[in-house]
Amino acid sequence: MAKAIMIQGAGSNVGKSMLVAGLARAAVRRGLSVAPFKPQNMSNNAAVTADGGEIGRAQALQARACGLDPLVDMNPVLLKPETDVGAQVIVQGKRFATIRARDYGQMKTTLMPHVLDSFHRLAATHDLIIVEGAGSPAEVNLRAGDIANMGFAEAADVPVILIGDIDRGGVIAQLVGTDVILPPDDRARIKGFAINKFRGDPTLFADGMTFIADRTGWQPLGICPWFADAWKLPAEDVMDVASRTGGPVKIAVPRLNRIANFDDLDPLAAMAEVSVDIIEAGRPLPADADLILIPGSKSTIADLAHLRAQGWDIDLHAHIRRGGHVLGICGGYQMLGKQIIDAEGIEGAPARVAGLGHLDIVTEMKPQKRLALTNATFLPTGDTVSGYEIHIGETTGPDRARAWLDVQGRGEGAASANGRVRGCYLHGLFTSDAFRTAYLADLGARVKTVDYSAGVDATLDALADHLERHLDVTGLLALAGTVKA
Repeated sequence: MAKAIMIQGAGSNVGKSMLVAGLARAAVRRGLSVAPFKPQNMSNNAAVTADGGEIGRAQALQARACGLDPLVDMNPVLLKPETDVGAQVIVQGKRFATIRARDYGQMKTTLMPHVLDSFHRLAATHDLIIVEGAGSPAEVNLRAGDIANMGFAEAADVPVILIGDIDRGGVIAQLVGTDVILPPDDRARIKGFAINKFRGDPTLFADGMTFIADRTGWQPLGICPWFADAWKLPAEDVMDVASRTGGPVKIAVPRLNRIANFDDLDPLAAMAEVSVDIIEAGRPLPADADLILIPGSKSTIADLAHLRAQGWDIDLHAHIRRGGHVLGICGGYQMLGKQIIDAEGIEGAPARVAGLGHLDIVTEMKPQKRLALTNATFLPTGDTVSGYEIHIGETTGPDRARAWLDVQGRGEGAASANGRVRGCYLHGLFTSDAFRTAYLADLGARVKTVDYSAGVDATLDALADHLERHLDVTGLLALAGTVKA
């Protein structure tokens, strides 16, 4: 019979996703068959799965830590924010609805059967399921109909470990306060606790650990110091997207309000010769950039308006006049064209807007979403490129005749006549080492070819080692409960 343990946080962004990935790798190295599971996630950084759906990027990384291909059952409910008050709801990998946040409370009560169906399907084929919560169980105002934290833990009868983030301060109040306000049945599900993101000498918090354990009755499982190499792993939370200073090759990336699939940047940031500069609102695009990369977006038309509001369209024109290179991926590709047509109002009100005009293409939004794992060939060099497509919209126009990728005989992408402005729908293309080196060489950069995939796996191993040193991993795994049918 499979066992399961759930990692919940005393707040958002306490490091749950990273801890689950590290614990999963540690458990696999102990000979267990392990799968990750997150009942409900909210992220615009999605991964395409082997079974043709989409899940949160963190669960794809956790699957990798387990030595598995990502599957839709690992994250049965994914919320993809489209506006400040609404999101697309993905259920078991497929678009289910677009709904306002205030109406989701009623909908989520209908989603628990899907969540439990996915959970039990995973449990039927693995020894251990490591479940990740979302946000905090202390949000007792959201407890009714909850599927993300204690609602799921109750429905599946899974023991909980609570994680506190000491880096923010007030960690004793986070943990003890959660214990105080939870209803008795939820409180009883928490079996242990750990502290994450500690900086300095952890022995200085020994009395704090004792105080929390005495007040709550939970088993203390350790203090985990800050993991300095966390940036080497693909991030899921948009708040974790940050500039990375490296070498002389400078890539500037405007931070869009609804930036999506920003893990496209990770392989570039991992290169010693490359600096990735995330340009925040209010800053101009730097004149000395070698490449301006316009990333994916969950709301292309709205983010295009945001780009113009910052004056980045003017900076982009100047960059191109100076002979600079531009790459647009997915939503960024659509923005580079002459026009975006959303006649059916898929992104909001029906609209027909002018694009930036640097590629002679037109994009028409369509309700059908393309989800595909894709292998392609970089036509200038013949290098193989692996990635994924996750988009709505069909793009046509004369510059499509200069496609620079080949997907099984189908041209993908578009380029300007001088080849300095390019766009495509293929996410993840920079994970392909030879392509990444060749593309940067086209910018005039001399870089060493590095094995990005091996670097991610080495970092997962280092993370598992880190947790083994600082947490009672054996004690934590011993708290897992048997999954009931």
